[in-house]
Amino acid sequence: MEIELVSREIIKPSSPTPSHLRIYPLSFIDNMFVCNVPLLFFYNPNESSDQDSKISQLKKSLSHLLSKYYIFSGRLKDKITIECNDQGVPFLVTKIKSKLSHLLEHPEENFLNHLFADGLQWKDGDPSSAFIAIQINCFECGGIAISICMNHKCGDASTFITFMREWAIINKKLEEEKGEESVILPFPLHEGGSSIFPQKNLPILPESVHNRQKNVACKRFVFQPSIIKFLKELATSSSVLFPSRVLVVKAWIYKHAVSSIGLDFKTLPFLMAVDLRKRMVPPLSENCVGNIIWFSSMFADKEEMELKDLVCKIKQGLSEFCDTYPKLFGGNNFSLLSEFMNKAIDLKSKTRDVIGFSSWCNFPIYEVDFGWGKPTWVTTCGSPWKNFIILMDRKDGKGIDAIVSLEENHMTKFEHEYLELL
Repeated sequence: MEIELVSREIIKPSSPTPSHLRIYPLSFIDNMFVCNVPLLFFYNPNESSDQDSKISQLKKSLSHLLSKYYIFSGRLKDKITIECNDQGVPFLVTKIKSKLSHLLEHPEENFLNHLFADGLQWKDGDPSSAFIAIQINCFECGGIAISICMNHKCGDASTFITFMREWAIINKKLEEEKGEESVILPFPLHEGGSSIFPQKNLPILPESVHNRQKNVACKRFVFQPSIIKFLKELATSSSVLFPSRVLVVKAWIYKHAVSSIGLDFKTLPFLMAVDLRKRMVPPLSENCVGNIIWFSSMFADKEEMELKDLVCKIKQGLSEFCDTYPKLFGGNNFSLLSEFMNKAIDLKSKTRDVIGFSSWCNFPIYEVDFGWGKPTWVTTCGSPWKNFIILMDRKDGKGIDAIVSLEENHMTKFEHEYLELL
């Protein structure tokens, strides 16, 4: 597929950031992240307006949204603060000499990578660069793919998807009213990380710098509802009577990734990111901006385990996590937090390999409607880090896409085990 860069510009907020909001402190969790997280929305062609009109509208609505998400238009001031100076964000437009349907029939990872601005996906952010970068990819059939890379310092997957939903809401309002004078931002900004997890005098967690690793293969595996139903039957036990679809897919991937690598559960632990918003006491708004996450782990006491035992162990680990970390982070006992942070830094320096998961399931990614209908597919691209898995809903809300990154020689065996499951 041929892809041509048509334009590049900087979109700035429609109104300047007030002086009292110019300095935004990062939280002690924000400070540990540095990479650019990619997300990609595909929209089928429709007759509501031509591509040029849609692009013009997207620029206006993004400008309005950036007045609210003023953090995203700023730049890093130092390691622990953002200067909200309204410098804006890159906005690129491309034309692709192919039909969207052709790509969706055979979504090749190599081509998906070209749909992101400046190859920023999963790269560590440059301190002098914008926090988000957007690329609008226009197919000759009229279809559009909107890609966005967001610096993880600004927030987690929940922040990312809330941003996209609110952009779509504003754009749809402009589309319906054919003007911008009456646009009112739909919600106030819910500052999250810095107000809930202030850095204060806590030790600064070291950034998770990720070097692109050689010989890593990234592949997408589809878990259809019928396969998930089968896995649930295998995983059901007296301890876990109704395992969730996400839990059984995580457990199956973990089990077979460990097997493919040739290690065991005691030497290759399970790690997953957990959204703290609904688990804090009292619960936080789903719209809180920032990294409101921490990591639940599972250290097995056996070298080999059946799927139902892994499901039980992972669920138990999450329960213990929820009993501990929201209370720790929600309290104001900074001496205890400081002790915890120092231990976390010490543990990070000694970290061994893990199988890491980030689940974006159950987020409303298919509700991002800019006025041309809901997306036909939402995905990300594979990361260049070994032993890392992202889970995303399929459009039906029942199936799951797993984007798996393993070393090439391990991926071959994992694929074989997946095909046996089918």
